Amino acid sequence: MQLALVFLLLGLAGCADLSPQSRWQHADQLADKAGWQKLRIPTDKFILSAYVPKNSAQADTLTVYIEGDGLAWLTRSQASNDPTPRNPIALELALRHPQGMAVYLARPCQYVEASDAINCRQTYWTGGRFAPEVVETSNQAISALKQRVGADKLVLIGYSGGGAIAALVAARRNDVVRLITVAGNLDHRAWARMHHVPALEDSLNPVDEWQSLIDVPQRHFVGERDEIVSLDVADSYASRFPSDRRPEVITIPDFDHVCCWVENWGSTWLKERD
Repeated sequence: MQLALVFLLLGLAGCADLSPQSRWQHADQLADKAGWQKLRIPTDKFILSAYVPKNSAQADTLTVYIEGDGLAWLTRSQASNDPTPRNPIALELALRHPQGMAVYLARPCQYVEASDAINCRQTYWTGGRFAPEVVETSNQAISALKQRVGADKLVLIGYSGGGAIAALVAARRNDVVRLITVAGNLDHRAWARMHHVPALEDSLNPVDEWQSLIDVPQRHFVGERDEIVSLDVADSYASRFPSDRRPEVITIPDFDHVCCWVENWGSTWLKERD
């Protein structure tokens, strides 16, 4: 499967309208219905968008949901000019967060007006989607969100490519008490081999940072029918750890990359392992 086709399939899930405005409005409507609002977060490199509860309370632990790669490609050969997702699965997961304080963080250049689209080059949602500056800007935004609610600890939950960002951010912090991914791309070299496409040479790879993640409690969910980010990717990541310290990988029967995470999200997914 060609690289662009992989991301075309991801991008075509969800709403029919391609315009950025319709994608922003869709997310705004989902958030407003749940009593959440959009937040603008300036960082050194980008201005990021987040959605947070309108009545944010102080909390000791903050859960941050990180979005996937979004609409990276329009065709097999044409990259999108705006990576805002058509189907914001991480946002919908965040809005269903069962207990405690949760917020949602978009990736660079998602949900931003033209005046805020600084440094928004296509490389940051194609080959450089996990570039060092992308990881750092996400890290800065998470710190701002943490400070906003006065939290001491973080739980990071990433969907698809957001799982890579969550892991890479967790590797750089000492306040992450849990890392959870949903269909997460935790080893993009293994992912590239699986799809017979070039590696993401401008991107950091979570699997290379396993030593910084070895003490972080982790849980990684994979859809049994996921042909975009398959179990092989999660297994490649987990196998880098010592056999007695490997993170938990859970395969969910009948799920694929999109179906049916949102409909079934709840407290059992986040429950601590016995």
